[in-house]
Amino acid sequence: MRPLLALPAVRRLVVISLLALASIVAAGCGGGSSNTTSAPAATSNGGAAAATTPASGGCKQVQAPAPKKDGGQPKSTAKLDPSKTYTVTVETNCGTFAFTLNVKDSPNTTAAFAGLVKKGFYDGLIFHRIVPGFVIQGGDPTGTGQGGPGFSTVDKPPSNAKYTLGVVAMAKTQNEKPGTAGSQFFVVTADDAQLPPDYGLLGKVTKGIGVVQAIGQLGDPNDPSGAGQPSQTVVMQKVTLSES
Repeated sequence: MRPLLALPAVRRLVVISLLALASIVAAGCGGGSSNTTSAPAATSNGGAAAATTPASGGCKQVQAPAPKKDGGQPKSTAKLDPSKTYTVTVETNCGTFAFTLNVKDSPNTTAAFAGLVKKGFYDGLIFHRIVPGFVIQGGDPTGTGQGGPGFSTVDKPPSNAKYTLGVVAMAKTQNEKPGTAGSQFFVVTADDAQLPPDYGLLGKVTKGIGVVQAIGQLGDPNDPSGAGQPSQTVVMQKVTLSES
């Protein structure tokens, strides 16, 4: 399948493949089966590993973290200054990558996301869905693709939005409005994910795209379900926000 991204019911990503418009795969960031938050249709959600997984490539072996509480997070409404550049740095056991926030197109989403980062919400969460040649998805506190922060924001993407290599966007359920977001996000690892302009634009990778692509190989490319079960645990050990 070729993906469209969406997140769990509570934030579960559902991706609708452009190559298979009739099929919908629940994957992701957090909701029930029919409202799984996922990235576009390229997979369903992968659950958190239950035990230590062997390291491969440049990844260090880590123990799968315990799930965190679903929901209960207050939404930050303090908008970011569009004249400044905000950079999110994600340290993982496979290396570090960073992306700048798209404040212009997504003022509500970036404000809420920045608020979660400052609270340490993403520290210790996993990439629960990895679809080689499509996306890597994380941000679910439960690690199952069904969880989220307990709130949502909406920033409808521009009609010409493109989901190309390094673009970071928010997962949503199939039935949610375009641009709806919770905490689950995905990073595009394909040259072009061929997704419709339905997923809130969070930002663009500016450093460590090689790390993102390496993580993007830690899934089963032959999985017909598109669920994106990772082949090893990838943890966001520390996520920070800086401005300039």
